[in-house]
Amino acid sequence: MLVTEPAQTKWIELLEKQGKKSDDTLLRLSIKGGGCSGFQKGLDYCPSEDITEMDVVTEHGEVRAVVDAKSMLFLHDATIDYVDGLMGAGFTIIIPSATNTCGCGDSFSA
Repeated sequence: MLVTEPAQTKWIELLEKQGKKSDDTLLRLSIKGGGCSGFQKGLDYCPSEDITEMDVVTEHGEVRAVVDAKSMLFLHDATIDYVDGLMGAGFTIIIPSATNTCGCGDSFSA
């Protein structure tokens, strides 16, 4: 899994705006059943005290990302990026091993 430099920069910026520290708040990535194509991608804040022994924590510069073991099966080759363009701005999760994605970009099949 890779978190690009633009995504790292934006994540740190968001934490600072909320008065949170990167040591105390991790980037939580998850995969859940549902969505147009079968699985739905998720991205959220995760307080460090919510990490369990079933979680995998990876470090990307100043950003620590956390993924539950089941979601890691789908996210092992993922790239988390932040894009800011004419069509809007936001985090994207690109999963090369996905076999199909829907038009919304939030769900996929594997």
